[in-house]
Amino acid sequence: MSGKYLVTGGAGYVGSVVARHLLEAGHTVTVLDDLSTGFREAVPAGAYFIEGRVQDAARWLDGSYDAVLHFAAFSQVGESVARPEKYWSNNVGGTMALLDAMRTAGVRTLVFSSTAATYGEPASALLTEADPTAPTSPYGTSKLAVDHMITGEAAAHGLAAVSLRYFNVAGAYGSCGERHDPESHLIPLLLQVALGERESISVFGDDYPTPDGTCVRDYIHVADLAEAHLLALDAATAGEHLICNLGNGNGFSVREVIETVRKVTGHPVPEVTAGRRPGDPAVLVASAARAHERLGWTPSRADLAGIVADAWEFARRERADG
Repeated sequence: MSGKYLVTGGAGYVGSVVARHLLEAGHTVTVLDDLSTGFREAVPAGAYFIEGRVQDAARWLDGSYDAVLHFAAFSQVGESVARPEKYWSNNVGGTMALLDAMRTAGVRTLVFSSTAATYGEPASALLTEADPTAPTSPYGTSKLAVDHMITGEAAAHGLAAVSLRYFNVAGAYGSCGERHDPESHLIPLLLQVALGERESISVFGDDYPTPDGTCVRDYIHVADLAEAHLLALDAATAGEHLICNLGNGNGFSVREVIETVRKVTGHPVPEVTAGRRPGDPAVLVASAARAHERLGWTPSRADLAGIVADAWEFARRERADG
């Protein structure tokens, strides 16, 4: 059965891919985005678009909507350290305003874009939702604060909510791919090197207790991630705040990712070894057992070469389009 959904931050990377999946499933989609970090051209054809802030969602949200999928957050860890007030205002204050608007309009289902950054520096390599949350940046702390707000909203007011904690999202889906400014994610940075837009890639630490000395991370294709959001809409239960990790359950080292990019692109991709960055754990891999059990979700695009190939196709098309 088709539904009507508000996608906040739907002009961003993950939000635009989720909006496209919703449209392909036959739903009606409204994208709300202030374009501070998103791109108008990323909004998929067929979606209604409102240029506006999530803090003002009450202007447009009404009882005709079945649910809200919330992606409108700032997500640069380094910036959050330098400008924490920006993250408290938007990520926390914006979500509080959104929850108020949903309560007033009688919209009682929410899927929230959370993050593995809520865990901070984990003690275990394979993270479950039961692991302690101890974020090390204002970004991670702001996302954890929102998770706490949603838990209270569900208990007090019957909200049906699912928070999805992403690990390393990558790849592209159709015309939707990564376009961060500044770019901070490994795969698009590597593709910039392959395209000649960057001289080399910095490897931060080669002395970790891993097979090749570099950090190991869990990479998930953005299309798999989007499918989890649609499943979360069906799994949301009144009065419950369900939190699920989203990852492939296996990890790839920085050097494995670099070598995969070399093979996929056919370019050399020079690397420069630098010192470790504070707060970088050696291994960060998700257990997605709860997502499999509660959402019925299993990622189908776990091949790293396939993830890189999709991202490479998007990056080349973006460069050709100017």
